[in-house]
Amino acid sequence: MRIDKFLWSTRYFKTRNLASNACKKGQVKVNGYSAKPSKEVYPTDKVILRKNQIDYQLHVLELPPSRVGAKLVDIYRKDTTPKEAFEHNELLQYSKDYYRKKGTGRPTKKDRREIEDYLDTPSPFTENGEDED
Repeated sequence: MRIDKFLWSTRYFKTRNLASNACKKGQVKVNGYSAKPSKEVYPTDKVILRKNQIDYQLHVLELPPSRVGAKLVDIYRKDTTPKEAFEHNELLQYSKDYYRKKGTGRPTKKDRREIEDYLDTPSPFTENGEDED
């Protein structure tokens, strides 16, 4: 079975086209080598898939006849991804969301003053570092 079809049928990608694009970008490796979408996969192969900044590690147990339900996926593959990969992804999400929500725009004058007070740096807009009101 082709690697793109395997990843699609085991529900790692929503469409087969997305799976083949991931292969073309070099995000899929079979037994340590980059895989083209047409690479054949066999039972006992090890697949490493990079998706959403997580390196999933899979062992192919069997080849599914077609796309399978989510409850039946574990029959065809064994996921050996370390938990540290998921924890690292959660930390990245927290670090991105530390100050301002996305789409709130530029900092206001009040926000700028709070940042300057926090950093204790003089303002680049005044001569002595003191705001003129």
